Amino acid sequence: MAGSPYTERIADLADQARAARASFEPPESPPAEERALAYLREVFGPAVTLYIDARTGGDHVRLTGEDFSRLNQALHDGLTLYLRCYGSEHDPDVTVRTAAELLVETHNIRDTAQLLTDVPPRR
Repeated sequence: MAGSPYTERIADLADQARAARASFEPPESPPAEERALAYLREVFGPAVTLYIDARTGGDHVRLTGEDFSRLNQALHDGLTLYLRCYGSEHDPDVTVRTAAELLVETHNIRDTAQLLTDVPPRR
């Protein structure tokens, strides 16, 4: 089966997310908020945006199973790194679809991550 028009972008993002996770060094004194935000901007947000673009951008694109799996893994990696910057060992169980629906509702990637993980806790 041929890939979707998003296959290359998804593969690049998945590679970037995997490399970021492999090279991650936990902060000495969490939270490392700026670092956490960088993971949202560079990995988590782009994964969600790719999914939204594929679903809403002009022609509805059906992602291949491999594309969808890689996109979910990139999202998971980005959200895991965000959590690790706050000192959390929680393993997020979130799909890209759930994250996309929440982003459409909140219009803010930081709020989306916080609502999905409860990190940082709301005051």
